Amino acid sequence: MAVLLAGCGTKDRPPGPPFSPADEGVAEAAAATGRYLTARVVAPTMLRATPKGHRLLRLGRRTEFGSPRVLGVTGRRAGWLRVVASERPNGRDGWVAERNVRLGSTDFSIHVDRSARRLTLRRDGRRVRSFPVAVGRPGTETPTGRFAVTDKLHPDAPNSPYGCCAIALSGHQTKLVPGWPGGDRLAIHATPQLETVGRAASLGCMRGRPRDVRRLMRTVPVGTPVFIRA
Repeated sequence: MAVLLAGCGTKDRPPGPPFSPADEGVAEAAAATGRYLTARVVAPTMLRATPKGHRLLRLGRRTEFGSPRVLGVTGRRAGWLRVVASERPNGRDGWVAERNVRLGSTDFSIHVDRSARRLTLRRDGRRVRSFPVAVGRPGTETPTGRFAVTDKLHPDAPNSPYGCCAIALSGHQTKLVPGWPGGDRLAIHATPQLETVGRAASLGCMRGRPRDVRRLMRTVPVGTPVFIRA
């Protein structure tokens, strides 16, 4: 399985070996009553530029890491859902037919303040916990915008630069280091380089202490929205 996370190792150390999906933690509710709507793909569906519009690509029920494909929903229109998907560039949503997904919801949201180098978990708008993270260093700054959790992963190798665990996001690092072999996906992950936590030190990903990332992994479901601001 190819590793598609970016900005998570050091400049001269490419990302480690493949990942294993963690507990799925899918957010589903019969009435979709949570603050943020999600859509779990239950049948292969076409991602489109607009409702009934240009076909972009086909989405399966699982991500490239083997997790259930759960999309963050940002809009709804007559049988169509506007969704945040990793297959789209940052800031550009796609559309899927509502008949091919199962609606769910979550009250959780993740907020990253790049300047403060801090991550805050909120539930229904109220702060649950907050902890420091490393963010992208000058030249490879962490992109801002709205993203979504796509996978919760455990590296297969104990010496992985991702530490114990990683939360893959739908976003992409647009300022890759020349020759970087690790792909362009963003993530929130643990790190063995604890001295970098709270600094602008990464190639774009957000690094936290293992205990903080483990708690986040246990709490948030895939599809949780992630808001990153400068």
